Amino acid sequence: MFAAAIRASRLACVLLGGVVLISIGGCKKSSREAAEAPPVPTVVQDFDAVQFAVDHPEQFPLVAAIEHKAPATMAVTGTVNPDIDRTVPVISLASGRIVGIFARLGDQVKKGQLLLRLRSDDISGAYANYQMAVSDEVLAKAQLERMRLLYAKGAYALNDLQIAQDTEEKAKVTQDTAAEHLRLMGSDVNHPSGMVDITAPISGIITDQQVTNAAGIQSLGTSPFTISDLSTVWIVCDVYENELSSVHVGDPASITLNAYPDQVLKGRVSNILPILDPNIRTGKVRIEVANPGMMRVGMFVTATFSAQTEETYTAVPSSAILHLHDRDWVYVPAPDKKFRRVLVVGGDPLPGNMQEIKSGLPVGQLVVSNPLALQNDIDNQ
Repeated sequence: MFAAAIRASRLACVLLGGVVLISIGGCKKSSREAAEAPPVPTVVQDFDAVQFAVDHPEQFPLVAAIEHKAPATMAVTGTVNPDIDRTVPVISLASGRIVGIFARLGDQVKKGQLLLRLRSDDISGAYANYQMAVSDEVLAKAQLERMRLLYAKGAYALNDLQIAQDTEEKAKVTQDTAAEHLRLMGSDVNHPSGMVDITAPISGIITDQQVTNAAGIQSLGTSPFTISDLSTVWIVCDVYENELSSVHVGDPASITLNAYPDQVLKGRVSNILPILDPNIRTGKVRIEVANPGMMRVGMFVTATFSAQTEETYTAVPSSAILHLHDRDWVYVPAPDKKFRRVLVVGGDPLPGNMQEIKSGLPVGQLVVSNPLALQNDIDNQ
């Protein structure tokens, strides 16, 4: 019995030792896992780059943004094109070789001004046809006079007289046609010459030149020059498909040239082409604009259309907008004697030294009226 007690005591010690080892092992494992776990992150407040503290904020007066209503606008890009109705090709009815060019691409020319001179063999053939027509007409006229005398004496019938009269009239028509042909080719029936002068049919600018000195011209095959009257030009704009419903024929449009951004021209929509570009999904809108003289073919422009509806914008004094890094900014008050710089989208200037704000600033928001002085104060800190 004593031996049984000893065995029970040993078994209890073994079991107790196992529990202790398990406990110790569990404690070691928990400590190891804790050591391998990442540390708890600490959040540090970063510096706000758009907030600036000043010592005396009262030195910078504030003004409230007001509400401004204006017609909804849409701005698109376009190019200057010549008015097709005012563009005329220069055509030569005579073929030959050019011996002189008296105008160049881009020149301003007047109607009737000499553009080029060419030597043409067509004049010789046309003059020969004219001389033959004159001879035929003289012969037909003489035969008609003789027929009248014989008819008066009863030697010929009335039908023979009428045939002779018809022959003379046809000969006269042929003579007139040959003379007109000579004049159209640039020659004179009284002083025919192998030199043909080609003059400007209208006044305008030479917008295309297809010939050079000593080049050949085929009759009705080429247009040596193209003259465009640029007193009125076309502005052809690309308007996206989902915005075409806002544009109508007859709507006014404001045109700003990229080359002259300070000048605004007025035009009117004359046509909306029924064809849509399948690649960029835009429609062509044509605007007619009177050219004050500075618009050149190919110039890029911005066309602004005014809609019938009105939109509400914000307006602030022009002095409250700071132009910095090609952007528009305003300063608004913040807690703890600070000001916050806010990016806005400026609009058109308004009467009373006010300026429109398209976005970025709500109505009623206080802004610094002299941000330039505030910016200088911040830079000096």
